[in-house]
Amino acid sequence: MRCLVVGHLVIDRIVRKDREELRIGGGAYYSALALSRFCGVKVVTSVGEDFPRKWLEELKKRGIVVEVLPSAESTSYELCYLDGNRRKLRLLSRAELISSVNAEGFDLVVLNPVAREISPALVSRLAEKHFVATDVQGFIREPVPGPLRLRSIDGSFLRGVKVLHADINEFRCVKGLNPSDVEVLLLSDGPNPGTAYLRGRAYSFEPLRVDVPESTGAGDVFLASFAYFYRKYPFVQALKRAAAFTALFLERRDFGIPEEEIGKAAMRIRVSQGL
Repeated sequence: MRCLVVGHLVIDRIVRKDREELRIGGGAYYSALALSRFCGVKVVTSVGEDFPRKWLEELKKRGIVVEVLPSAESTSYELCYLDGNRRKLRLLSRAELISSVNAEGFDLVVLNPVAREISPALVSRLAEKHFVATDVQGFIREPVPGPLRLRSIDGSFLRGVKVLHADINEFRCVKGLNPSDVEVLLLSDGPNPGTAYLRGRAYSFEPLRVDVPESTGAGDVFLASFAYFYRKYPFVQALKRAAAFTALFLERRDFGIPEEEIGKAAMRIRVSQGL
């Protein structure tokens, strides 16, 4: 299977009480790493000269093909962690928009914007011809430097996607879109039970409880791994495997998890029809 991931790779400034660090981040990064565990991956991104070249080389060493669109500067966020599941975000800078993508020959297209770098028109064009999975967060964030601000959007452009993921609170910013308007809608609520819709039919699921120092990348890993598993397995099995894989990633901050272990952990995920 060949998978295409589109979105900004990000310079993340991580701030905790005892330390600060710079590291690569962004939804496209975590989705690409998750998918690289299972399939061939290409990333289309936009970064500037300020983006460390060694980070791009590390992706390539993992077998990920990276297409870089030039930009005057890279997207950068400051993430100030209050605890393992709560953080405050500040946008420091933003790279150029990604205006066109060649998705021919790919079995799965994951659109993972972080600062409105992917236009609704591009989403609609790709969804007409390809199996598209995407996340709400990058479409509702204001792309203005400063503390993270969210805005309400008309979500009608998302109706053609196969898989849509959102944090339950972020989904409140999406207007004009019902769960039945997309094939699969995944609504996460951190470590709490979430809701998944298959063609409008609701299912509740309970993530595995894991004690983690941070939750960065959880939604991106969940989205990408579900989309991959959903191309191979029935809906409920894909949901269980994605929730299990995400929990194991959060626990270890590592993607090299054997499929057998994912399968065993998936058996512990409870999924039930209805809310």
